[in-house]
Amino acid sequence: MVNIMSMCYVLVTLLFFRAASADSQIKVTDNPADKLVAVLNENRTADKISTLSDNPGLACLALQYIKAYQGDCGAVGGSDAKKPPESQFAEVFAPNCGVKASTLAPITGRFLGCQTKYVHAPEAFSDILIRNQRSLDILYSKNHTQVGAAVTGTDGGSPYFWCVLFSSGKPNSTFTFEGGVAKLTKPGCFSGANDVCSGADGWSSLSGIWLFATSVLFAFLL
Repeated sequence: MVNIMSMCYVLVTLLFFRAASADSQIKVTDNPADKLVAVLNENRTADKISTLSDNPGLACLALQYIKAYQGDCGAVGGSDAKKPPESQFAEVFAPNCGVKASTLAPITGRFLGCQTKYVHAPEAFSDILIRNQRSLDILYSKNHTQVGAAVTGTDGGSPYFWCVLFSSGKPNSTFTFEGGVAKLTKPGCFSGANDVCSGADGWSSLSGIWLFATSVLFAFLL
């Protein structure tokens, strides 16, 4: 009996440290939308072009832009590509985010990609969003002053969408939130929100914890 209790104590202790480690790993991944903006700005500076201000209001609109597709990955790219009407920015996206319609500024470019497999920001940027010379022209345009990115999966899973919106608006005075705070827009992540949003990695880490627990318990029972 004492041995069993000792084994249980060891198991709980190991799980605690394993969970703490996994939680740390989740936090290290931060927000995939922030990572996407970071990769984008790194590519601009590598080409000696100024970085763009990360505007959370614009990023929230990017998340609403994704949600307008209602999980229809087939409507992104190709001959059947569609995009939400421009009127939805003021009529739907801004109210859903709590962005003041009077502070909307021109959208000077956009990237949108979708696939069934989740990938991290560098791969999403280079393999999904940057596809041709037109994409590079948008990326390196000097008309942009700010950017906002969003990442999401339908109901927390496949398909996964990545969206980047660019604007020529003045940072800190365009795409501003009513009361300074965005409306609740989950599920999904948008950049500039000071929000830890781990995407797919959180689930894989938690799965690893349970696999580890099962393995340890099995070893104790042998």
